[in-house]
Amino acid sequence: MPQVNGRYIPNAKAPRTPDNEEPAAERAKDFRPVDKGFTKEMAIAEANRCLNCKNPLCVQGCPVNIKIPQFIEQIRAEEFGKALDIIREDSMLPAICGRVCPQENQCEGKCVLNAKGNPIAIGQLERFLGDQPELASAPAMRPKNGKKVAVIGSGPSGITCAGELARNGFDVTVFEAFFTGGGVLVYGIPEFRLPKAVVKREIDGLQEMGVKFEYNSVVGRLYDADELFEMGFDALYIATGAGLPKFLNIPGENLPNVFFANEYLTRVNLMKANQFPEYDTPTKHAKNVVVFGGGNVAMDAVRTAKRLGAEHAIIAYRRTEEEMPARRAELHHAKQEGVEVMPLIAPLEFLAGEDGNVCAVRVQRCELGEPDESGRRRPVPIEGAIEEIPCDVAISAIGTNANPFAKMIGDQEINKWGYIVADEDGRTTDPRIWAGGDIVTGAATVILAMGAGKKAAASMTKVLLGEE
Repeated sequence: MPQVNGRYIPNAKAPRTPDNEEPAAERAKDFRPVDKGFTKEMAIAEANRCLNCKNPLCVQGCPVNIKIPQFIEQIRAEEFGKALDIIREDSMLPAICGRVCPQENQCEGKCVLNAKGNPIAIGQLERFLGDQPELASAPAMRPKNGKKVAVIGSGPSGITCAGELARNGFDVTVFEAFFTGGGVLVYGIPEFRLPKAVVKREIDGLQEMGVKFEYNSVVGRLYDADELFEMGFDALYIATGAGLPKFLNIPGENLPNVFFANEYLTRVNLMKANQFPEYDTPTKHAKNVVVFGGGNVAMDAVRTAKRLGAEHAIIAYRRTEEEMPARRAELHHAKQEGVEVMPLIAPLEFLAGEDGNVCAVRVQRCELGEPDESGRRRPVPIEGAIEEIPCDVAISAIGTNANPFAKMIGDQEINKWGYIVADEDGRTTDPRIWAGGDIVTGAATVILAMGAGKKAAASMTKVLLGEE
């Protein structure tokens, strides 16, 4: 640790430690993780850049308020177990958040070093610690309180809420529609960004804390809220997510090999379609793929297509590259791997070949006009600028809608878009039901969903134990 007269002196002028990535040409051929993570030496070097601010803006930028300077200080001292314990006071999922959180818009975006250079690689440091769970102390557990809570959905919001409740002494059961835990973490995020083994490790950790998981359980069909209360549950937390397809609504969208992104990714991520026929789920291994959208899901879909053998993979987006909502790192990695970005493109119609499958998409070239209600300049069609893009797979990744099962669970208020109405603590209009994550906010980030689960767990604890 750099010191002068026993006082820590930051190495703030040192360049940010580069990410430890696999070569693009090699990684684009399979599903190996893109980023290998920091070594011990890299983590310490990066931690030594931290200014240890008295007013740490990075903490304010974190939706779960991890004590960032404190855990970085422990990395500098090579007390990695203590550093991980500090993170786990506020976040149960450091190995996941370190990989998939948009740190550039949150903790790292608030780092004061942005003014003169590059921020501390907080995400990489968090991942470095999260990948060494054996160093952490066992979580502090309050005595059992006799209360039972059902958590519906095992995505990031659900498992965060479940973990917090278990630590507070509740008997927790998670009901999951799929055959495995993790929700969008396993069906939506590819192996090259978030290995399934990392998610399983977190689920296993919750089970060690006493959380029970009921898989293949579609609440809203198998049980409703009243039936769960009759089974002895004192409260529910609904975290079903927002995975309903949002369609382009253009001719030809029902042609074979035109996919909705979540379907395409679920087949590969969760059902191992990339290993057909070793596994039963097939998918099209296309040569020419076009993906419509500009978010992280679009990047995941097009990069998955490259790994399935696509020779020409395109991201078509209706605005410019600068306005894409995807993380800059994901866009950068996609372009490194040979993905072509086509900005200012709007789809008009999918075209069928002689075999009835999609063979091309007719698109409209656009230019930017006046800003719309979002504040971004609206794409305006250029008269006569219509062309066709050949493709044997097309993927729509323009967003999602609310999970329709949410309104079948209980009598909690649902807004006109199908999302559950809840206050800032996640409490719904039914005082026995809380909700959070994408089913309340619409599609958002993993860490925001976790923050909602953490808040709801705190609120449930106060209400159910009479601590309000």
